[in-house]
Amino acid sequence: MTATAPTAEAAVRKSSPGAARGPRRRPGRIRRAGLPYLLLLPALLLELLVHLVPMVIGAVMSLKELTQFYIRDWGTAPWAGLDNYAVSVDFDAPVGKALLHSFLVTIAFTLLSVGLCWLIGTAAAVFMQDTFRGRGLLRALFLVPYALPVYAAVITWVFMFQHDNGLVNHVLHDQLGLTDKPSFWLIGDNSFLALLTVSVWKGWPFAFLIVMAGLQNIPRELYEAAALDGAGMLQQIRRITLPSLRPVNQVLVLVLFLWTFNDFNTPYVLFGRSAPEAADLIPVHIYQASFVTWNFGTGSAMSVLLLLFLLVVTGVYLVLTSRGRRTAP
Repeated sequence: MTATAPTAEAAVRKSSPGAARGPRRRPGRIRRAGLPYLLLLPALLLELLVHLVPMVIGAVMSLKELTQFYIRDWGTAPWAGLDNYAVSVDFDAPVGKALLHSFLVTIAFTLLSVGLCWLIGTAAAVFMQDTFRGRGLLRALFLVPYALPVYAAVITWVFMFQHDNGLVNHVLHDQLGLTDKPSFWLIGDNSFLALLTVSVWKGWPFAFLIVMAGLQNIPRELYEAAALDGAGMLQQIRRITLPSLRPVNQVLVLVLFLWTFNDFNTPYVLFGRSAPEAADLIPVHIYQASFVTWNFGTGSAMSVLLLLFLLVVTGVYLVLTSRGRRTAP
């Protein structure tokens, strides 16, 4: 009797419908599966409020004839349809011709800045792989331009580029005698060189940091084996370093391109509200078209065109780089 009682109790528990454990576990599994999405919900809401909602509003503004007369209540501005886009891409008209010039200047500036940032950052990172006294201090000094606030750094360069008492003219003209007379760096054609210098100065430490982190994943045994085979430093960089850094460089170049192409703070602090024609980057040009001429409809259309261009370039770049990874041996 006593031996069969537990068996009977177990049979009763198994046969009772409320004793099944499956349905009781299901709500817990649902809660655990939904917990990551619940934790991401605040970030998604903030992303929606900070980025997506202004993008939608900007797209709507680009379809309106929004000028200073409708700033108080921009919803009452008359619809313009695609007229703002037609004005922006009409390269025979003054507005379209100015936008095309700004686009070409921005393309040249971005390619030069990204190329120089990557080149200097990669060279500095490779040089810092060797152990020597003071390497840690030198690494910290290299990161100073990237750590400084943009406004403080660019304002310092503004004083250095001054015509009469700037440090650049003092060194180039007074000390080294490389120029016949002090140059104007913040106006005219030299403004492009000044803008490029500041952009590279504050951008290459980021490339240095990313490449230096990528170099930590390359085994030292590869370099030692290549040295035993008689490979020099340039051959090691070509055959080992650059192929190993390909995934890192693909992301780095894309990030640098997007940051540089959309850079507004550097030219605005360097030149003010009206940038010289030689340094008329698209972000500043859109700002002038919106807040200086008070034509927010045309400025919004230019912003949408800029967004579409960057989306196309990013998509093409990702497709090409993914194909390169698949075909790589």
